[in-house]
Amino acid sequence: MSELSLPRAGSLPARLLRLYVGLAGYGAGIGLLVHSGLGLDPWEVFHQGMSIRTGWSMGLCINLVGALVLLLWIPLRQRPGLGTISNVLVVGTCADATMALVPAPSFWVVKWAFLLGGIVCIAAASGLYIGAGFGPGPRDGLMTGLHRLGLSIRVARTLVELSVLAVGWLLGGTVGVGTIIFALTIGPTTQFFMKTLRALPARTY
Repeated sequence: MSELSLPRAGSLPARLLRLYVGLAGYGAGIGLLVHSGLGLDPWEVFHQGMSIRTGWSMGLCINLVGALVLLLWIPLRQRPGLGTISNVLVVGTCADATMALVPAPSFWVVKWAFLLGGIVCIAAASGLYIGAGFGPGPRDGLMTGLHRLGLSIRVARTLVELSVLAVGWLLGGTVGVGTIIFALTIGPTTQFFMKTLRALPARTY
């Protein structure tokens, strides 16, 4: 089942709460990954590399890249939803806020806790905002748009993420063991939270 066809549970206020808590949580998870210093997912490697080269905050780079990717939806005939637009505005802002408010750890045990906590936070946040049913984020929509052109989702995702990972690394983004752990765990962890959060009554959100 794709995220575009997931059932929309709960009333509109409950869905909006899920959406914005999820997007804020996603940004917080990114902030934890950055502070761990152990490696980032491909898109964050790119955003961090862009931040290093431009001097802009990483959160601003996340939001700007999201907006630019959204422009690619036009030739791909993708239609953004409220969740798509909100993603562009909220995720990077909350990532910057987390990095400003939470000090970076110096002990390796805490660094690993930040890495694993960031992964769990992103997975749970994904379950919330995807389950809200307001549309995919800009980068996910890019995958489905490429799928419409004939590429499988797997091939489209692999091509895009390997490309941004390579460019981000060349720009100075952090690639490390955390990048591998993220790649291996984010899918199963997100699936777990999507199933768990959909099973809860809508009034709990």
